[in-house]
Amino acid sequence: MTKNTGAQGRSEQRKRNPSVLDNFKPLLVDVAVPLGSYYLLKEAFGMSVFAALAWSSVVPALRTVWSLVRERRTNGLAGLILVVNVVSLLLSFVSGDPRLMLAKDSGISSTVAIGILVSVRLGKPMMTAGMKPFLIKGDAAKEAAWERLMTGRATASAAFRRKESVFSVVWGVALFAECVARVVGAYTVPVDTMVWLGTVVMIGTVAVAMVVSGGLAVAPMEGMLAAEVEAGADRAQPEVAVAA
Repeated sequence: MTKNTGAQGRSEQRKRNPSVLDNFKPLLVDVAVPLGSYYLLKEAFGMSVFAALAWSSVVPALRTVWSLVRERRTNGLAGLILVVNVVSLLLSFVSGDPRLMLAKDSGISSTVAIGILVSVRLGKPMMTAGMKPFLIKGDAAKEAAWERLMTGRATASAAFRRKESVFSVVWGVALFAECVARVVGAYTVPVDTMVWLGTVVMIGTVAVAMVVSGGLAVAPMEGMLAAEVEAGADRAQPEVAVAA
């Protein structure tokens, strides 16, 4: 009896004060595992691109089905990664022209970019799952403040949600621009040069998106989150005083 009570207490405590790993878990399962497994299967085990993409699609496929059946909702990140893998599988049949082979790699970026921008249009910005852990940092007070801001129970909720959308828009536009740049480069730059230049473009795009989204969205959201944490603490003090 005591053992069960202790386990329940730890479970409740974990819900109230989630760790950084708990916050990162959805992102790790939906993004890191399928992408990591693709490169592991392709590079370490020598599988073909088609086989590596097919096997790395298993996790996002299962996550998407599980969300639909058990949670009665769609899993945005897992679904997007699944779509990207399917598109890549279809594009893997394209062969022959080396420039076309280079250009087809941009299909992944364009699929992700369109998915992100559509999610903003639908009011469910997809990049939030990757941003939230960096803002919350496993802090229970910040987690509670985040929920109040996202559900409209805080004064700054509207501004907070706008910045949330801005974050995803920046990443969606950046990835789409990378797609266009790589397609143009595939047909205008020498093939040998574009092989390594494509990677440089990708890294540069990520760096620019991080800086721009950080200034336009992350920094303001951090400020609003901190203010809401303080406001929540101030609201809690009178309740404690009355209870006493």
